Amino acid sequence: IGPFLRRSKCMTKAELVDQVATTVDLSKTQTEAVLTQCLQAIMDALQAGESVDLRGFGRFHLRHRQPRAGRNPRTGETVQIPAKAVPTFTAGKNFQERVQSTAVPAGGAA
Repeated sequence: IGPFLRRSKCMTKAELVDQVATTVDLSKTQTEAVLTQCLQAIMDALQAGESVDLRGFGRFHLRHRQPRAGRNPRTGETVQIPAKAVPTFTAGKNFQERVQSTAVPAGGAA
């Protein structure tokens, strides 16, 4: 199998729930409810125009994009792209340091 056909590693929500449930004294159902509620609270805060800062982990915030003119690649026609708010995550210092210390070099095998 060529390098482009390999599937990248990705932890699903169910796998995250399993991992967290084994480290806390909660059932998988309770752990999933807590995780779901945490994610919902982050989405609700962003929807209300607030940012969420989790010290040592990172910050969830909205980045506002201005309206702009774009081009339809198929027809070449100019189209207006409306303004929009894009949810963004910025990793905190501790998170960055931890990821950098375990990162696989770009040319390394996965």
